[in-house]
Amino acid sequence: MPQEVRFKDFEDVLVAAGSLADAAEAHGSLCGALCAVAPYRMQDWVNEILPDGAALSSESAAMLERVFTATATSFGEQGMEFEPLLPDDEQPLNGRANALALWCTGFLYGLGTGQIADLDALNGDVGEIVRDFTEISRATGDDAEADESNEQAYAELVEFIRVAAQVVFEELLPLRGQSHSATPQRLH
Repeated sequence: MPQEVRFKDFEDVLVAAGSLADAAEAHGSLCGALCAVAPYRMQDWVNEILPDGAALSSESAAMLERVFTATATSFGEQGMEFEPLLPDDEQPLNGRANALALWCTGFLYGLGTGQIADLDALNGDVGEIVRDFTEISRATGDDAEADESNEQAYAELVEFIRVAAQVVFEELLPLRGQSHSATPQRLH
């Protein structure tokens, strides 16, 4: 995720708008939907994460546009630039681990918004990734102590979901039936 988008800023926008999803879950759902639905528009995502009639300031709408555009663009880049939007490393490990679980929950939800009738029936790499994300989504970070081995395990999981999400995006290209468009739709 580009430096211009910080998790805390995104989280603040969602809370102020009365979001139906946690910030990590909202970003995960965007990523899953981008993998499974073409075209997936920004308004589709906003309708999923915000209550009907939610009023957004121009700054809030701009933040959502930045998140959407940066995420969509990063999936389409050849350099594996995609990054899940998660809390900063300065945050407590248990909170980051819980956010990672929520991100995976959101990703699975987003995948389910597409044409995949049964996520559990997926085969190959995508099926394995879905099963792994399901397991990660069940994890809680309540007992996670910030020792070096737990920090390393968390970093490895973040790297795994980063790469795995890109694999799902590439593998589901035929399902989407066209190359992905990263053109944002403006909020009104």
